[in-house]
Amino acid sequence: MADEIVNRVANSQLKTIDLEDFYPKGERTIIDIKNWLFHEQILKETDFREHLKNHDWPQYKDEYVALTCSTDAIIPSWAYMLITTYVSPFAKKIVVGNLAALETSIFQDLIAHFDIEDFIGKPVIIKGCSNKPIPETAYIQLIEKLQPVVKSIMFGEACSTVPLFKSNN
Repeated sequence: MADEIVNRVANSQLKTIDLEDFYPKGERTIIDIKNWLFHEQILKETDFREHLKNHDWPQYKDEYVALTCSTDAIIPSWAYMLITTYVSPFAKKIVVGNLAALETSIFQDLIAHFDIEDFIGKPVIIKGCSNKPIPETAYIQLIEKLQPVVKSIMFGEACSTVPLFKSNN
């Protein structure tokens, strides 16, 4: 009689977290304000406000928006704040910066609201391979959140993980 093959991974308490599963749907968009500046360098308040009034803001409905200026112009803080008053009724999230800053901010929110209840006292694998732009910071924040409550943290796939943390309790 042959021995039965047992899937020990499936029968273990091992929990896997794939941050790609939490990647929120929605277009990521950059609003570059350089075209709203005089010679792409100088913010003239009257002209700037006119551009904002005439811009098609509903096009950003349910999108994640990064506000930036791709020239070396000095942009006062109130300019980004003013743009936000126009785009916030439509966008899911708004940041000042590039797409990487936007993804980092999105994942900060996701990790802050991540429910760790199912992971308490359990060994955890954090999957690393992703087809979506998961910021490195998201993995760090996830470890900070999990480390106080889990038995162990590993990185990779169940068949080949890198141990990162093991509780002394």
